[in-house]
Amino acid sequence: MLGAALVLTACMNAVRWTPDTHTVRSGETLYSIAVRYDLDHRQLAVWNGLGNGTYIRQGQKLRLSPPPRGSGQPVVRKPAPQTFPAPRWHWPTAGRVAESFGASARTESGIRIAGREGQGIYAVADGEVVYAGDGLPSYGQMLIIEHNETWLSAYGFNRKLRVREGDRVKAQQHIADMGTTSAGAVQLHFEVRRNGQPVDPVRYLPKR
Repeated sequence: MLGAALVLTACMNAVRWTPDTHTVRSGETLYSIAVRYDLDHRQLAVWNGLGNGTYIRQGQKLRLSPPPRGSGQPVVRKPAPQTFPAPRWHWPTAGRVAESFGASARTESGIRIAGREGQGIYAVADGEVVYAGDGLPSYGQMLIIEHNETWLSAYGFNRKLRVREGDRVKAQQHIADMGTTSAGAVQLHFEVRRNGQPVDPVRYLPKR
């Protein structure tokens, strides 16, 4: 597909540009790239012939859509992913929801929770840390936790990360300390993703 693909962001009634390819930068993983473009990491792996997708290299170009028919590239088909049940969720930190899901461009994929500089950020459920770093500039120091093959959670704008990629974490484990957004607000950017697509976390978190 030539040119850039248009993706409609329904919650904002706006047009969002997605490029055809992404060049892997230092520190990026398949998970962080999938989160950047609202994709399922498993789809991304299939489209690029990456097997289980555990290894990508700096400078590598990744397709962000399926190969078109007649392109000369094999169209790899994968059965629809099995849907795993959502885990039992917990709130990631104390504080009010300062910006709700879809309320602005900043929250088209998650919510913002206000708090104090350095306050604890906690895993919302058991899982594995699949990304820990600052390769997504829009989110500062970020953590991504895979809870099962369907569900991920993401935590952005941390001042300090207390876990590393590959760590297994338990629900309510202290994983990071709250930092400041690019606009200087003390907030956590928090996301829940189902098969790579962001959903409103408040729908899944327990009522306070």
